[in-house]
Amino acid sequence: MIPRYSRPEMVKIWEPETRFRIWFEIEAHATDALAELGVVPKEAAKAIWEKGAFDVERIDAIEAEVKHDVIAFLTNVAEHVGEPARFMHQGMTSSDVLDTCLAVQLARASDILIADIDKLLEVIKRRAFEHKMTPTIGRSHGIHAEPVTFGLKLAQAYAEFARNRERLVAARADVATCAISGAVGTFANIDPRVEAHVAEKMGLTVEPVSTQVIPRDRHAMYFATLGVIASSVERVATEIRHLQRTEVLEAEEYFSPGQKGSSAMPHKRNPVLTENLTGLARLVRGYVTPALENVALWHERDISHSSVERMIGPDATVTLDFALARLTGVIDKLLVYPARMQKNLDRMGGLVHSQRVLLALTQAGVSREDSYRIVQRNAMKVWESDGTLSLLDLLKADPQVTAAISEKELEEKFDLDYHLKHVDTIFERVFG
Repeated sequence: MIPRYSRPEMVKIWEPETRFRIWFEIEAHATDALAELGVVPKEAAKAIWEKGAFDVERIDAIEAEVKHDVIAFLTNVAEHVGEPARFMHQGMTSSDVLDTCLAVQLARASDILIADIDKLLEVIKRRAFEHKMTPTIGRSHGIHAEPVTFGLKLAQAYAEFARNRERLVAARADVATCAISGAVGTFANIDPRVEAHVAEKMGLTVEPVSTQVIPRDRHAMYFATLGVIASSVERVATEIRHLQRTEVLEAEEYFSPGQKGSSAMPHKRNPVLTENLTGLARLVRGYVTPALENVALWHERDISHSSVERMIGPDATVTLDFALARLTGVIDKLLVYPARMQKNLDRMGGLVHSQRVLLALTQAGVSREDSYRIVQRNAMKVWESDGTLSLLDLLKADPQVTAAISEKELEEKFDLDYHLKHVDTIFERVFG
């Protein structure tokens, strides 16, 4: 997590000041519940809210001596609260505070990420409708296949991120649980009603069984979801990078006035933003495996997961937040070149219409094997000419073709609009 790839709102969630504020609220709400149950004096609970404070530097200084962050925090708060502070943390264990805090942080981070996806979806939808009927070549294996539209490419991205939004909403709900169950999770020294109260106040749900720590399968699924979203970011970024290649140049990142692409070559306009997104996606995916390995803790608990989560929690959410915002900006300002798309569509002499001729021959009574052989024989001539020959002209001159299909019927098979006739149907499915 470095400033270059960070945005302030997400960073703030993981700052020590925020973390200790959440800790304090957990402890104070728990003490309120204990007071209502008659376990601690109500005056003590009131004093904790009124006098409770903490200082990050002082906590760090205490921790340097006691080697325990939660104890250091409680000690510092007690310095402000005074005698009533002895009623804090009654029946609780450190994981009650740490795990519930992490749930709050991940839930808040999720809200930012969901808002990021919403903004991205809005931009993708606008550009998709802008280029709904802009014809371009579809490629399989990187090779010209059949015509599509640039709007369909964007509609695919929209549907993908809409699914990602649903996944993230589910992952947020899964990870937003509260555990205030005490040592080894048995509630022996704290009433389950305290947990329910803290959960309600902190916007969480109750963890059914915590074994002192919240089960890490929840966190594994959460970070796996972030990894999937990052992969979707990379997929779109990779598409843009390929489209910006000089030989293709159907779309490219916005190049601002005064921007420079190379220290050595003044002509360069490089896809630096989408290359950056590819790298950031690798980082987010890299946090998934440690989260998966955190699931297998010893018995009721150990803290092998702790050091991992202190790093991957901030890093994964901050990095993905930045990446989603950057992708939104890239698509918003993406330069699209319809004329170049049409030129690329036309450059292979009509080869993109070969399937229609194949199907027409089979409909006319020619076997599929013979139809394929006839069309491919002519198509390879066009291919080897680098598109200088015309597939339509070659087919018109092929007696095996003209014996089955009239010249007019052949010409109809090279109609570009034929390939776009169901674009509206796909858009209706995607956008409603």
